[in-house]
Amino acid sequence: MKPFVQNVFELTKFKITSFSAFSTAVGYFLAADRITLHIFAPAGGILLLAMGSAVLNQLQERQWDARMARTRQRPLPAGKVTPGQALAMAGGLVLSGGVLLYLTGSLLALFLGLLALAWYNGIYTPLKRVTPFAVVPGALIGAIPPAAGWVAAGGALQDPRILALSFFFFIWQVPHFWLLLLLYGRDYERAGFPSLTSLFERQQLERITFVWMFATAVACLLIPFLGGIQHPEINAGMVLSAAWLMFQSFRLVGFGRRISFGFAFRDINLVALAVLVLISIDKLIRIL
Repeated sequence: MKPFVQNVFELTKFKITSFSAFSTAVGYFLAADRITLHIFAPAGGILLLAMGSAVLNQLQERQWDARMARTRQRPLPAGKVTPGQALAMAGGLVLSGGVLLYLTGSLLALFLGLLALAWYNGIYTPLKRVTPFAVVPGALIGAIPPAAGWVAAGGALQDPRILALSFFFFIWQVPHFWLLLLLYGRDYERAGFPSLTSLFERQQLERITFVWMFATAVACLLIPFLGGIQHPEINAGMVLSAAWLMFQSFRLVGFGRRISFGFAFRDINLVALAVLVLISIDKLIRIL
């Protein structure tokens, strides 16, 4: 049983896909007037779709995964799971996720969930083999889950609050993907993927990454500016999170004690988590 669970965990990239469910839940919570168990339908639906999408992604890239040290022990290239088994798992997850989103009563939430699936597997995944800049259009994946949660709770998609939150996750997704490519650039090159490390010198890469990290910090400040936060203490937390990320981005290019791409990857993800937690606390205070 343990190898089976581990294979499922790896195929579905649960550590990553569970974050999509969390951002969906926050989007729902932000639009809802009260705490309700209905939140589990959109969050669970997006989670299942994201897990199915992750399995499909590994099916699509199994021959390239077999060439990289970081991924060659994944279930498909290592032969622990057959392509047929993975396809059946992906189909079951996608179908279940779609049904859950349909049960939210919001066809727009279902559409957004399926759009994320189609975008990730139909556009971003094949585009990675064409250009290292696939991360930019691929970043749309980060913007969709909170929007799906928001509309599932009855929120209007044009509301500035969800636009600010989705925009933050769109911008955040670029350095998130970008830094992964930088951390494993040589591995990607060996597998035949176009790599940023072959196009730019390290100093250039640091400067470009600095721009995206700084932009993420600015996008973080848009959330309270456009009404996503009500309490001044939470506003202060958002400002401090943005300021800390700005400071870390300056360190990446040599102002103060320099940090590595690995530390920058950690920092960008910590700020995304902090944003979700702060928004949740702000909303919780308002409804209690």
